[in-house]
Order: sequence, then C-alpha cells, then structure tokens
Amino acid sequence: MPGNDRISDAERELYGGRLRYDQSYVRHEGPLTRLSFTYMAAALPRMMGMVLRTGWQTDRRALGGVVASQLGQGVTAAWGLVAVNAVLTRLFAEGPTADKLHDALPSLVVLAVTAMGAALLSAWSTAMSGRLEPQVERAVSARYYAAVTRVEVAATERPEVQRVLEAGRFGTDSARGMLRLSVGVGNVLIGMVAAAVVLVSLHWTLLPMLLAIALPKGWGAIRSARRDYVSRLHWVDHRRAIASLLGYLTRPHAAAEIRVHAAGAKLLGSYEEMSRQTEAEQRRLARAQASTDLVAGAFAGLASLACYGVLWWLLASGGLPLAVGGTAVIAIRTSTARLASLVQQVNRLYEELLFLTDTETAIELAAEHAIPSAGTPLPPDVESVRVDNLSFTYPGAAAPALNGVSLSVRRGEVTALVGANGSGKTTLTRVLAGLMLPTDGDVWWEDGKGDRVELRDADRAQVFAMVGLLAQDFPRWEMTAAANVAIGAGDRVRDMGRVKDAARAANVLDLVESLPHGWDSIVFKGYERGVQLSGGQWQKLGTARSLYRGAPFLLVDEPTSALDPHAEIAAFEGLWSLAERGHAVVLVTHRLAATANADRVYVLDQGHLAEEGTHDELMARQGGIYQSMFTAQAAQYGITTSPKTPVPGARRASPPVAEDVS
Repeated sequence: MPGNDRISDAERELYGGRLRYDQSYVRHEGPLTRLSFTYMAAALPRMMGMVLRTGWQTDRRALGGVVASQLGQGVTAAWGLVAVNAVLTRLFAEGPTADKLHDALPSLVVLAVTAMGAALLSAWSTAMSGRLEPQVERAVSARYYAAVTRVEVAATERPEVQRVLEAGRFGTDSARGMLRLSVGVGNVLIGMVAAAVVLVSLHWTLLPMLLAIALPKGWGAIRSARRDYVSRLHWVDHRRAIASLLGYLTRPHAAAEIRVHAAGAKLLGSYEEMSRQTEAEQRRLARAQASTDLVAGAFAGLASLACYGVLWWLLASGGLPLAVGGTAVIAIRTSTARLASLVQQVNRLYEELLFLTDTETAIELAAEHAIPSAGTPLPPDVESVRVDNLSFTYPGAAAPALNGVSLSVRRGEVTALVGANGSGKTTLTRVLAGLMLPTDGDVWWEDGKGDRVELRDADRAQVFAMVGLLAQDFPRWEMTAAANVAIGAGDRVRDMGRVKDAARAANVLDLVESLPHGWDSIVFKGYERGVQLSGGQWQKLGTARSLYRGAPFLLVDEPTSALDPHAEIAAFEGLWSLAERGHAVVLVTHRLAATANADRVYVLDQGHLAEEGTHDELMARQGGIYQSMFTAQAAQYGITTSPKTPVPGARRASPPVAEDVS
C-alpha cells in the first residue's frame, strides 16, 4: 500500500481529514490493484482488441496502414537478419578476400534494401498512427461522457456510483496512449519474433536463453505498473484538491477574498504543504522502482551471461559455425536492445490498461443506471402534472426529503412552492422535471381528456422536452453570451432572432449588445473577448436561457435573488405573462410578495405538504406557516398585513416574451 499517509495540517484544516481513497476501497473494490501476471496477460489482448475495434470503427484506412506497416517491419527485420547471416557466411568462407566480397555483394544489397524499406514503413506507421490516435481518444471519450450524462440523477447521489464514474474520467485519454504504445509494442514484438525465428533456425537452444532474458524484465514492468496505479488511485482526491487550490487563485469570483481576506496566502501555504506530501510519495515510488529494476536487471544479466555461455560452448565444440555464431550475437544483441524498449513500453501499456479498464467499468456502470431510452409516449396535449402521495428519499439519507406530497401543476397558472430552507422545494422541482423518480407515489402527466402517463413509464426524453429549468445555481458557461442563451435548447439549431427576443423579455438585450463584442463576447474573464458580468446580470442571462427554450412547463428556483427591485418586478411580470399565454410556471421563491399573485400556493414543511390554497386563503389561516412567513417579511418594511393587503407585482400588462416553440 502507498506510504506517507500522515495527515497534513492543511488537509485537516481545509478538508477535515485525510484526502485518500479509503483502504477498504483499494482492498475490496479495486481488484485491479491485485492483478496477477496471468490475469494481466489475459486482459491485455482484450483491451488492445477494444482499442483496435474502436480504431476500425473510426478510421479503417489508418488502422489498416498501421497494421500493414508493422507487419512489413517485422518481415524486413527477419529478412535483414537472414541477409546478415548470408553476408557473414560469405565472409568467413575459404578463398581470396576479393572473391568473398564479390559473393557477399548481393546479400549486402538486400541488407541495404531492407533497411530502406524499414525506414519507409516506420514513417508510414508514424503518419497513420498520428492520424488514428486522436480519433480513437475522441471515440472513447465520447462513449464515456455520453454514458455518464445519461445516468439517473439519483444514482449520482450514491458515493459508490459517483466514485466509479469519476475514476473513469482519468482513463479517457488512455485509449490514445494504448494505441500508441500498442503500435510500439507490436513493432518490438514482431522484431523479436523475427529474431527468435532466426535464432531457432540457427540452433534451438538459443531461443530459451532469449526468453530467460525477457521474463525478469516483464516481471519488473508489471510490478512497477501495478505499484504506480495503486499510488495514483490512492492519491487521486489529494491531487484533485491541490489542483483546486491553485484554480481558486485565478478565478474572478474569488479575487476579492484572495486579496482582502488574505485567502491567497492560506491557499498558497496549503498548496506547498500538500505538494510536499505528493513529492514524498514520488520519492517512495522512485526508491521502489529502483529496487525492482535492480532485481529484474540482475536476473536478466545472469540470463544474458548464460546465453552467451551456451553460444561460446556451441562455437567451441564445433556445434555452430563461426558465421552463424556471429549472426546469433547480432540477433541476441538486437533482441536485448529491443527488450529494453519493450519493458518501458509494456510498463506504460499496463498502466494505461488499468486506467482504460476504469473507464470501461464506468461506462458499464453508467449503462446499468442509465435513464431509459424509450417509454410510453406522453399524451399529445399535456395540460397538467399531478402528484399523488409522492415520497422521495435520497440514497443513504435517514429521512425522506419528500413524504406524502400531493399537488397539481396546470398550464396557464403560476404555482408557487414556499417553505423554509430544506423543506423539499428544490427536490420537488427535480421530480417534476423528471430528473428523479419517486421512491413512492405517482407523478402523472395528463391531458384534458383523461389520458395520462406515469413518470416511471414515460418516455423521459419527451418529459425533458416539455420542461424548462432555471435553477438557483444554474451553470455559468464559459462561452459567448449568445451561446449562454441558445444552450437552453441545445438540441436545436440556434435562432438568433429568438435569442434576442428571449434576451429582450429578460431585460438583458441592451446590456449584451453594449458589450465590446456584443453577442460574441465571452462572458468569463480570462479569454481574449472575455467580460465580467455581475450576479444580477447573470441571473437575467439565465432567465433568457429558460425563456428561449419555450417549454410548456417552466420550473424556476429563486429567479430574482440577485436582481434589484425594478428588475425583480419586471422578471415576475414576465413569468405572469408566460402563464397568461398557456405555460405552466412553478415558482420556488422566498419573495412572498410574488407568491401573493400565484394561482396556487403550496407550503412545504420538512418534506410534508403543510398548507395549500391561494394567498388570501392562506393569509386567513390564523397561526399558519404561510401567514407567519408573509407577516415576518412584511414587518421588515413596516407593513401591517391582512388577507386583503395589496402586494407589489400584481398581474398587469407585461413586456413581450420569447415565442413558445414547444
């Protein structure tokens, strides 16, 4: 097991403990760390076959060129040794030197031609490999990321699943490395096979000696690869944390605290301390590698000595002609040089194999937990989503996040979800969006004619197509302003007219068009056309993104938390306008002045549905949760409330919004 497991002060202070993969994971869930030589030897052809199949699917011509060039190099290597043997035989024959040189000339020409052929084949292999490698890496990466983006959200909440999916990310570039190394290993192996064939043709006893030289080197390569893999796996969280410490130093959102709070000094000090731990681990690996190399080299050296001893005995006893002995020496020396290259490449190849296996395992696990690709089609004209006795429990949680919740969301209405932090509002919107399936209860997608489909049976792609999201922590893509809006409908071709309509409805059009590069401005500092947006400006851009989607059901979570009062009123008016035009708006907010205008208000309390009704109905309920929350907020502004107290943001004529494209 990796050493140097001391918990540094930085780890304890910043992360609450040691940043290592749990030892039980390495023992019980990481069988690759205990692989035997036999298992790895059997797994290698399978994984190489997977890479070659991927290469065949991406670029058959390039793969054919690589294979053909490698086979050609093997043939030229064998033919070259045969030519060398012929030259030596002529030179060691009896007779005048001039005659011997004349007799050897054809073999020398063959030797020169094979050298030129080998050079041409090597160049061809390099060109085809350079063409094929990036395509294979892209294909494997695309398979991995396509698989993980289809995983059920609830499955990603399980640490044992998320860990495997995360580990798979480190092997996405291993396919390219395996292809490159496979070409190199294939080249060396073909050359060694050619040398072995020549040695057997010279004398059968030379081949076992060559294998005796190879085996210690192979043992050392596998042992080193396995040791490096265990270390990288064990320290992966630690290395990720070190990278994040440096990442904070250049992120614009942290710039103020980095300087004013001296957070930069703390992060740099922690980086240096934690980096010293990884340096100590590298020193441990280097010492272990040196010991392995020493043992493997010693046994390989003894095998080489024995091999030359056998060759000397054969020559001394007359069992081998001198010319053949010279050829054997050249073949052994060539094979030994190739063997040194083979050991280095096999060492790296096995390591890449281990990480590529992690990627394949992640892809298989992702498939087990994937969102179904088919299901029952939704009714043609969905009018409402009805929730019956819904319960949902997050994996590993002691208590349900939602328990026995029943409600309806209808098109043409604004439905407000209110409650204290942690009451289950966001979880409920995720279930309504189809991102998570109920633990118990039902979620029905219904039309106005009595047809309905339950969420578990529904075609989830159709469910997603019906939904638009504006989460409280929506992504701030490091892309252009136009891309940040248009990505709201990432499966459709961008329509800049609709992008501008959505931006106008979100009151952000003038801002974007006043940027130095307009819609082509990258809304993230650090790029050539990068600009910095405020939190409120980002929130407007996020609103434009959800409006551009034009989905019939819009789920918004705290959509105005960073807006000024006037912008907040305008944003809510835009939501009312959507409802008036037939959309269903689910509003999660702590701004209860806005919920006063909702068609229906549902109050959640610790996962339970505590109250429901209109604003007036809930305000008339003395001692109710909603009345208490609304009264407390109003009191901050010195307002005394009653069920009929006017509230700001009442429905009225609203600015135009993006057209519905559902």
